[in-house]
Amino acid sequence: MRDIVSNIGVVTAIAPAVLAVTTTGAALDLLGFGSAAFVITTGAVAGDGDFTAKVQDSDDGAAFDDVPADQLQGELPETLEANSVTKIGYAGFKRHVRLVVTKNGGTSIAASAVLVKGNAAERPVL
Repeated sequence: MRDIVSNIGVVTAIAPAVLAVTTTGAALDLLGFGSAAFVITTGAVAGDGDFTAKVQDSDDGAAFDDVPADQLQGELPETLEANSVTKIGYAGFKRHVRLVVTKNGGTSIAASAVLVKGNAAERPVL
């Protein structure tokens, strides 16, 4: 069996919470890694909640832009569904990324996200 744990970095992108407003995750540094993917998990959706997710990137960790579709691997759903898991890969070239969950309508969604960083320059990843 191959060891994945020593070869990836995992950081919180959006802490588990009931989101009732648009939520912007922290700037996450990709230095030392050659690939990355966000994993978004959801729980209950209340009051016909309509939430979408998008990936943004930045050279400096301060000024972020939406990542073009051709630099994403996979597709984000038109709206985040209750009790689901979604993954989206980042194939861009900037040092920092973040996830934004936008409230388009309704009340709330229980959600969280992690960033999985792969192709580490130095192993094992602690």
